[in-house]
Amino acid sequence: MRLVTTPRVAFLRQVADDVLARIGRGRVIVAIDGPVRSGKTQLADDLADVLRERDLAVFRASSEDFHRSREAQAAYGPDTAERYWRYGIDESLLDRTLVDPFRMAGSTAFVTRAFDLVRDAWVEPKWVTGPADAILVLDGRFLLRERLRDQWDVAIAVDGEPTDAADRLAYAASDPREVAAIVIDQSDPEHPRRAGAR
Repeated sequence: MRLVTTPRVAFLRQVADDVLARIGRGRVIVAIDGPVRSGKTQLADDLADVLRERDLAVFRASSEDFHRSREAQAAYGPDTAERYWRYGIDESLLDRTLVDPFRMAGSTAFVTRAFDLVRDAWVEPKWVTGPADAILVLDGRFLLRERLRDQWDVAIAVDGEPTDAADRLAYAASDPREVAAIVIDQSDPEHPRRAGAR
């Protein structure tokens, strides 16, 4: 379905052109990182919609839905920003249930949501499959950290300075804007633009 053309949609169509120019056929993962409350989830939703305009198979997921429970996080020590940065997301769960099976294509099923952060509870997994050519748009904090960034085919960062303590730790270790292929300034959400080179 064709989206109504707004300045935001027109811009994201250009971003989609850039994304598609960087990838080939097969299973592709586009990761969107940025500080808390930077609009990365809405950006991922909107980019996925723009990609779907082209009759592509597009799936959406957020790393927030692959959290460790509060009880599981407690095994890593007191509740601090550093603990959250290092252990808040269950990267093993994300890999086992989403990233790895998505990459395998074929009839291998994957889940796009495993944990409800608000309820601090597991959700009943909904296993889905897709065609051999498909795009997963994944958003979340810390996705462009050093140990994860090589998993993504295209890395996008939302411009903005970290204000949350966990984000400040993450940015001090590796600023996602410095490793992303595409950096987007959403200071005016209705008129996003490419951020200047850092």
